[in-house]
Amino acid sequence: MNLLNKAIKFVYGFCWHPSVLGDTDSPDSDFLGPHGVSAATVGVSALAQDLFNFEITRQVPEGLSNRVDSERKAQASCYKKLLVAWRASNPPPKTPEEASRLVLQTLKKHPKADVEGLLKFYGLPLAPTPVETTAEVPVALPQGVVFELHTIPVDARSVTDGDGITVYVSTSDPRESCLIPQEVQIAARERSEARDQRDYTRADALHKSIVDAGYRVINVQNEEVLARKYRIRLRGIDAPEGPMPYGKEAKDELTKIVEGKRLRVLVYGEDQYGRSVGDIYCNGDFVQELMLKKGMAWHYTAYDKRAELAEKNARAERVGLWASPNPEKPWQWRKKNKREGR
Repeated sequence: MNLLNKAIKFVYGFCWHPSVLGDTDSPDSDFLGPHGVSAATVGVSALAQDLFNFEITRQVPEGLSNRVDSERKAQASCYKKLLVAWRASNPPPKTPEEASRLVLQTLKKHPKADVEGLLKFYGLPLAPTPVETTAEVPVALPQGVVFELHTIPVDARSVTDGDGITVYVSTSDPRESCLIPQEVQIAARERSEARDQRDYTRADALHKSIVDAGYRVINVQNEEVLARKYRIRLRGIDAPEGPMPYGKEAKDELTKIVEGKRLRVLVYGEDQYGRSVGDIYCNGDFVQELMLKKGMAWHYTAYDKRAELAEKNARAERVGLWASPNPEKPWQWRKKNKREGR
């Protein structure tokens, strides 16, 4: 059984039929490590999945009654409150400490024994450690952020132009683990089994169904990872289109910045083409600002008023597209070519 098969079996089996954590002698305990989910963090994914299931079925997980004394009706009340709190959190909990803090805050009026029993059920700490912050790291996400993504390493072919990129997020991420469609989980598991049996025709057909659903199996450091696809439009900038002067240069520059890197993406919403509009950070650098400083994009002031995105330095130094005395604006180029039917 290969690594992805183990991971999918774990996510499918645990998240849909969770059991009490802590059995380190279990023969399936090796499912945790290879896919990037440790015994310390898997409880977060399991809680997220159980809340997702509760929203659909209104059923609390089997086995919870072994940890708490309350009746099923009271248990359902707890999960209803946790579901509301989880949906309202921005971003949702990603670590055991964050998940434990949400549970304790949401269920503070419930019996202590029941709350602690629920935490033990998911292997979450009973008293999470305080959050430590520094001046460089904001306590909360900027206003307007809908959710946050942490990608797997970016492939150069995923860069579409100077302001567009396709990224993939591992489904072992707590946010993603509870959003995987059941048919994708099943197809991924069956694909792994088909590859183990050297039935590559069936494996390829199953992978096509996974891709059609917006997911993909990607090899990351010799490990197969099931990942979800996101198309990202860089917020606040507009790079030259491909046929325009500096269109190719802008794409090449963005590729050079992100290729092989893991990105942090703060998503603010969607554009008219269904792309997630967001800010991208790479190794601590703000990617949009890098593109502007290198003269590879315009600050799209019609939609973004942030002063730090101004391209005045690039203009003054005549770098990139500003080497031309009067470069054509991308939005005007698109309007003209649409009108002329090109």
